[in-house]
Amino acid sequence: MADDMGSTVPRRQLGRALRELRTEAQITLDGAADALHCSRQKMWRIENGLGSARALDVRALCELYGATPELSAALTALADETKAKGWWHSYVDAIPEWFELYVGLESAASAIRRFDEALIPGMLQSRAYAFAVYQHRHEVTEEERERLVEVRLQRQALLHRKLPRAPKLEVILAEAALLRTVGNATTMADQLRHLLEVGELFNVSVRVLPLTAGIHRGVEAGTFVILDFPPGRRTTPEPPVVYCESWTGALYLDRPEEYAAYEQVWASLDDLTLDEAQSRQLINKIIGEVHHG
Repeated sequence: MADDMGSTVPRRQLGRALRELRTEAQITLDGAADALHCSRQKMWRIENGLGSARALDVRALCELYGATPELSAALTALADETKAKGWWHSYVDAIPEWFELYVGLESAASAIRRFDEALIPGMLQSRAYAFAVYQHRHEVTEEERERLVEVRLQRQALLHRKLPRAPKLEVILAEAALLRTVGNATTMADQLRHLLEVGELFNVSVRVLPLTAGIHRGVEAGTFVILDFPPGRRTTPEPPVVYCESWTGALYLDRPEEYAAYEQVWASLDDLTLDEAQSRQLINKIIGEVHHG
């Protein structure tokens, strides 16, 4: 029973990282179990993300596998999270930014559904728009800004991936996100044209939730992403994850009841949203207004 308490997201990440380290170190599962004075079954459960892991054990394994001090510290911090009921990943915490959990989940997903209410999401941003978004962060140096934009643009390659098959991306954008000027009028017009262009991809659907829809559940839920994973060769497929980001971190929700709640929010937004053709019409209308505004 106690095992049900933890969040599967950090467990899966931790298990995957430990398995990669062990393989690189050319140590068998039995060898690792011996070093840890535990059963092969326990090691297998940790590597498959089925059980919580003690920080002490993870530190010992990292030492055994010859992991770098940075990776060892990050994985040990992650071990503490495997007992959490819901998982809060803080950007300024022990887990450094390069240990990018969301990007890993995003690239493993077979379907990504997201609702964005304030900005156009990174996956669909043009370079100039992405740059303008980071322009407001005065604590970021010019060099860091350039790197952040690069990372953001690199993530977009996912939509054109051949193998494994590119995920299906469904985006519902609040009309307000299209009307908010980021950068200047030219940046916005180019960004909206870019939206139309990406929306042409067979695996991408971009739809607009019009302001005329009035109050809706997305107003309370805010921006969120639902990630579904392919069944793969495993007997138990990776459970879906809901991701909600905030200024200081992000929440990963992977309990069935949390997923069900967000599925309901998505369904209600889906009902109020324009279809793809109407959305294109509205985006084109806004492009016209931006130019003549």
